[in-house]
Amino acid sequence: MLDQEVAWADVGRGVEMPDGTLAVLDDADLERLPLPSRRVIDVLGFVESDTVEPVSYQRAYYARPASPAAERPYEVLVAALARTGLVGITRTALRSRERLAVLYPWHGVLVVHTAFWPDEIREPAPAATGPVTERELELAEVLLGQLQGIDAQAVHDDYAKALHQLVAALSSGRTPAAPAVPREPPLNLMAALEASIRAARRDQSS
Repeated sequence: MLDQEVAWADVGRGVEMPDGTLAVLDDADLERLPLPSRRVIDVLGFVESDTVEPVSYQRAYYARPASPAAERPYEVLVAALARTGLVGITRTALRSRERLAVLYPWHGVLVVHTAFWPDEIREPAPAATGPVTERELELAEVLLGQLQGIDAQAVHDDYAKALHQLVAALSSGRTPAAPAVPREPPLNLMAALEASIRAARRDQSS
């Protein structure tokens, strides 16, 4: 193991072969690979938006028309997708790799949201505690109802805010202020659910 930094120019790409050897690939090798979606968004078809599993999504990008002539078709596509609730399943190339992406409207523009290929998503392990009882479910729904109605737009990044204040203090030569202590500890959702489940089981056994 090297104890020194490796320059990016010295970093290579390789694929492990069945016999354990490493086949080294360079940029020229990758350029020769067929990649029809290199400079386009290849639309494969359209599906209902709720058929795309949220776990599939990766990173979102805004897509804009490439020329003035494309502006009107672009706007029509945005409006049609918004009205129908459909999303486009597409292929596109990012960083020399073909990626699956979902195309959908948002605030009047098209969003290209890269997604995992189906074979990249691992199946979760099944629950090991047995089926949920009706009483446990009722208590959990009460708990969720108590937390309903949060304004997602009002949620902010406390760490980024504290980091900004720290940098501002250090740049002006001031001593950074001690971080504020929260008045109330954050709600531990799992602990609250566990307490609800214990209460449900006590009710069933009494």
